[in-house]
Amino acid sequence: MKKIMISGILILATTGMFIMKDQGIPLEMNKNTKSNIMLVNKNNSLPDGYVPKDLVKPNIKFIDSSTEEEKQLNATVANAIEDLFSKAKEEGIIFLGTSAYRSYETQKEVYQSRVKSQGIIKANQYVAKPGTSEHQTGLCIDLTNKDRWFVEATKEATWLKENAHEFGFIIRYPKSKEAITQKEYEPWHIRYVGKDIASDIYNNNLTLEEYSQEK
Repeated sequence: MKKIMISGILILATTGMFIMKDQGIPLEMNKNTKSNIMLVNKNNSLPDGYVPKDLVKPNIKFIDSSTEEEKQLNATVANAIEDLFSKAKEEGIIFLGTSAYRSYETQKEVYQSRVKSQGIIKANQYVAKPGTSEHQTGLCIDLTNKDRWFVEATKEATWLKENAHEFGFIIRYPKSKEAITQKEYEPWHIRYVGKDIASDIYNNNLTLEEYSQEK
């Protein structure tokens, strides 16, 4: 059996399975990359070299430190986030984009930087290993507010939690679901799945993992 090690991920070439070196968790290769509800997490990776199609820059404001790469989203998602920003502004809520699409190489840099600054345990709580990040799909975006302090108690986080589904987004890593998502609560990270599915997930207090298991 041929074994290839890439960034701490052991690839068993004859089986198509990945093994995280530090966790020993088998990864499934994500074959459903054309779907808005494809599951990407620690146990479900994107195909090697995956780059989403139809990446465009939405007409929203990003923070100054966002790179041109990070300002891109899938075209459908870009339209949805523009509508979300517009409606929020009508109601006195101002959002800023921080990071949307990230390539495999960019995610690798982000992950390695966090490991270097905070250690691997802390890094794994908040940053996905390259190939297992939703940011590589072009279907998600991280937001902030003008104060750059986007936490649960802020009016922006409250509005987003209560209204994101109306535009096809879900809070991807909700509070009290950490054991399921294997990620810490992130009120700023939203993922596009389409209006019907987003409403279903919101109304039933599900995660994408739970929704995927039911279908």
